[in-house]
Amino acid sequence: MANTNTFSGSSNRGVQVASNSGRIVNVNINGQPEESFNRLPQPDITLQERYLEKLSIATQAAFNSSERQHDPMCLRNTRVDVLNEIRAWADGRDGRCIYWLNGRAGTGKSTIARTIAREYYRTGRLGASFFFSKGGGDVDHAGKFFTTLAFQLAKMSPTLKSYICDAVSKNIDIKDQSLCDQWCELILQPLSKLDENSSPSSSYIFVVDALDECEGENDIRAIIQLLAEAQSLKKVQLRVFLTSRPEVSIRLGFHQVSGVEHEEFILHNILPSTVDDDIRIFLEHSLKLIGKERSLHADWPSEQIVQRLIQKASGLFIWAATACRFVQDGKQFAIRRLNIILEPSNLDSTIAPEKHLDEIYVTVLKQCINSSFTETDKEDLYLMLRQILGSMVVLFAPLSADSLCRLLPNVTKEKIDQTLEDLHAILDIPKDQTQPLRLHHPSFRDFLIEKTRCRDSNFWIDAKHAHQKLADNSIQLMTKFLKQNICDLSGHGMWAINSDSIQVQQYLPQEVQYACLYWIQHLQKSGCQLRDDDLVHQFLKKHVLHWLETLGWMQKIPEGIHAIISLESTAVTHDCPGLYAFIHDIKRFALYGRPAILQAPLQVYCSALVFAPIMSMVRKQFENQMPRWIKILSEVEKEWNARLQTLEGHSDGVNAIAFSPDGKVLASASNDQTVKLWDAGTGAVLQMLEGHEDRVTTVAFSPDGKVLASASYDLTVKLWDAGTGAALQTLKGHSRSVYAVAFSPDGKVLASASDDRTVKLWDAGTGAALQTLEGHSHSVYAVAFSPDGKVLASASEDRRVKLWDAGTGAALQTLEGHSYGVTAIAFSPDCKVLASASEDGMIKLWDAGTGAALQTHEGHSYGVTAIAFSPDGKVLASASEDRTVKLWDAGTGAALQTHEDRSYGVTAIAFSPDGKVLASASEDRTVKLWDAGTGAALQTLEGRSYGVYAVAFSPDGKVLASASEDRTVKLWDAGTGAALQTLEGHSLSVYAVAFSPDGKVLASASDDWTVKLWDAGTGAALQTLEGHSHSVYAVAFSPDGKVLASASDDRTVKLWGASTGAALQTLEVDAVIESVSFTEDGTFLETDRGLLRTCFSRSKSLSRQNLSREVFVKDRWVTRGLENMIWLLPEYRPSCTAFHGSVLALGHESGGVSILKFSF
Repeated sequence: MANTNTFSGSSNRGVQVASNSGRIVNVNINGQPEESFNRLPQPDITLQERYLEKLSIATQAAFNSSERQHDPMCLRNTRVDVLNEIRAWADGRDGRCIYWLNGRAGTGKSTIARTIAREYYRTGRLGASFFFSKGGGDVDHAGKFFTTLAFQLAKMSPTLKSYICDAVSKNIDIKDQSLCDQWCELILQPLSKLDENSSPSSSYIFVVDALDECEGENDIRAIIQLLAEAQSLKKVQLRVFLTSRPEVSIRLGFHQVSGVEHEEFILHNILPSTVDDDIRIFLEHSLKLIGKERSLHADWPSEQIVQRLIQKASGLFIWAATACRFVQDGKQFAIRRLNIILEPSNLDSTIAPEKHLDEIYVTVLKQCINSSFTETDKEDLYLMLRQILGSMVVLFAPLSADSLCRLLPNVTKEKIDQTLEDLHAILDIPKDQTQPLRLHHPSFRDFLIEKTRCRDSNFWIDAKHAHQKLADNSIQLMTKFLKQNICDLSGHGMWAINSDSIQVQQYLPQEVQYACLYWIQHLQKSGCQLRDDDLVHQFLKKHVLHWLETLGWMQKIPEGIHAIISLESTAVTHDCPGLYAFIHDIKRFALYGRPAILQAPLQVYCSALVFAPIMSMVRKQFENQMPRWIKILSEVEKEWNARLQTLEGHSDGVNAIAFSPDGKVLASASNDQTVKLWDAGTGAVLQMLEGHEDRVTTVAFSPDGKVLASASYDLTVKLWDAGTGAALQTLKGHSRSVYAVAFSPDGKVLASASDDRTVKLWDAGTGAALQTLEGHSHSVYAVAFSPDGKVLASASEDRRVKLWDAGTGAALQTLEGHSYGVTAIAFSPDCKVLASASEDGMIKLWDAGTGAALQTHEGHSYGVTAIAFSPDGKVLASASEDRTVKLWDAGTGAALQTHEDRSYGVTAIAFSPDGKVLASASEDRTVKLWDAGTGAALQTLEGRSYGVYAVAFSPDGKVLASASEDRTVKLWDAGTGAALQTLEGHSLSVYAVAFSPDGKVLASASDDWTVKLWDAGTGAALQTLEGHSHSVYAVAFSPDGKVLASASDDRTVKLWGASTGAALQTLEVDAVIESVSFTEDGTFLETDRGLLRTCFSRSKSLSRQNLSREVFVKDRWVTRGLENMIWLLPEYRPSCTAFHGSVLALGHESGGVSILKFSF
């Protein structure tokens, strides 16, 4: 609740190698060991500073930043009552953790905030400060709010610094995570660990100024809600002093933190006489200083003059401050300037204070125009003023005079200096020309762009026109500067996060970064008409890849995608079909290539462009910018498919997804015990919600999108604030796993279905259990409310669907007819029909009122996992374990469409010795032969009853061996595809096969823990090698055929005598190795986990000559030696790989095979 008062008073350059023990270490190319970063003996303080550097902060946010060093404080004997009230609150021990000082523009809120910040900084109790500023770049949004507060807080005590750095070390990407995660991990949890002995202070204060100037109402609300959690601290007190205008969004934010006490002070409700007294003190102090500077008479200004100035100020401190700066800037003409201000006005004392402020702004501006100027000179100066000030007031982030003149091509630096020379009263013009120009107060912006306030047309700024000029200038600037590899970096795999910021700043000056980030926003604000082949179209056709690369170095790809999406929404309404089509293709291209460009911006020309569909307009336009050292021999997709993007981030399977009601956010539930929220437009991770202790089964948004519910195997349902990610409640009551949740249409009730055979109804606001619905005899898999909220349906393993009265919980009907468990249910939009789906592959439609069976849809060959009606209720969609999605006519039951995904993963691939043929093994029980030069399919070898796990060609290329889940090895004629022999003897699946160099012996590795050697000519079993304690995944012969290596799930690699079967060496490794081969000299083993030293390599050093190939696939990269070359997009990630000279083959989970040829 609130008390409202009104007073009457460098990247890793090594390869991995194992020691003789098999343990993997880093070595350089000369074979010398290199210690990893965390092994270097670094002082703790240095390591902590490095962690703090990981926090992205707004350097100009603090009250005492260099940019704010000249901002005023409250003068002695001014603001006495309000300052004393704030001090009493700050020093108190009650529950009012937030003090909200609100007031109209110009009432002095920021000056009070600086004064409080300075006082508590001196006493060592200021935890941190953040002064928002509209159009201020990093300080006009919440993106760096909590990281900046945490950075400042870390400077308060060594203990706090240690806790905060520890949090960063455990979550190195915290700067990119949600406000909720940043607040909890960087501020709340470190403070909660403090006690009286570990901190120099038991009470800290945060000062947050001008919250209303923060972009995004959702972020403002989130900040208020999160800061209110300071009340939960027990051992250390955190007080938050917050100022803003009395905006509705902020008031709503405080209303939503019910139960948290805060103090509210309305600044503009102080008695006018009290405000006037404070303004008097300020004016007398400031004007006396000016008088001394100019050697004026001691009694200047007179009491009468001060009184007239007070009347003109109308209670606004910003008026008084502007007036004093205006007089001071007059220097020897200070008295004349004061008289100008005192000239009679048409405004009476009852006029709104803003009118008096407007009047002084006009006065200051008119003083720039010398009366002796000719009319032509005046017009030129008016034009220059409008151009410079117009740009400044519509900028989305402030720029220095140097940067501004480069963004305004017809305005020189000298012209800017001369034009602004007399405007120090309203502009903050730093002496350091590299520092940004700023407005002294945001009210000046409002004045200039509102025609009703700025009545002099010589000064009024047409905001749309100003935005148009900045958009055009930004495009022209980018056209001049942007190019491929703009930062002149070596290597296509240079990571954006590892790039030298100094080098980036050198090649990307601030005005270029500004243009790249904001040109589309300016374009949209201008309201201009887009047309085919206009400036925008020409720029995109020449520079869109350069723009994306630059955004990558700036680490602003998500912002760029948002901009393209918004530009597409604008173009679709204009008469520009060619431009719209190109923008749409850019969107698809950017979403597709986003993972690669985020990691390494130069991959926009490699991974993103190379793997783009043949008919992509972007690919066609920039085909000449593809790297010449790579060629795809197999075909890429012809057109963009239905998949917009692949979202990666969960470390285990995803069980459920749900869109927010506005479609902007996607939630996903995973076996990794987390829920992730994604930006549905860009694919960026917004938040990761942690708290469940077992796999998360489902998620659902409330109808208003403000709350997210998740259910888990940990027997609970959790409610989260969908905006902040804060955990709201944990609903406990189920005795077994919870499978489903659903909100009632009004959002007041939440239903949950469980393995404990019950459905529970909860109050979604309080979390109180309302009812438990019992009646099912087995697990309940699904629940759904009817659109009118009157009926609740539940589906169960007991083959029944039950209908319940959602208000009373009374059982209404039981629908029977399925022969297996019912997995999904859905109501039609008109509430008349209920659809149910079952493990038997059937879909049934029921009359929701009578329970009568209406239709049965047959067509799926396996269980149906999900169903949904179209918004108009005419179409029903179903998804099945048979890898199909079907669309049905909901009225007739006719099947309309079937979307199939019949692909099976490729488990192994191998080149023929001459490299002309590629063999692939698949889970679909086949072996396929491909033309390695063109990617064309040659043959399909069938005859397996189970999936095929491995393939290998004989050295002469005439025989192909395949290993299968059916426990056998088959030999095939590689030319005709005829089956030659079947080798039987393993008792479990066979995972790998390899021929000896002379082709006489075949080795096979199995899930039965053994390796078998066979006569490749007769098929006779020669030996069985036993010694592994778990499944064997890989085998390989040495180049001379004398040694056989085998890798196992028991985390060992064994070397055997190939002729005797004797065990020669056992290498213990820290990982399961799934592929193994010998280097060309037979001394090292190449594995999917790095290189292993063997008993034959003790006296050898590692060199590039040892390696059998230059190209590797590792950690989602194709690498050449030690250099990352091309990032593999999700669709091209291999389930298996094979190499032949400069050709790389990739087998995919989709069942496809990609063939890449390199020419370095």
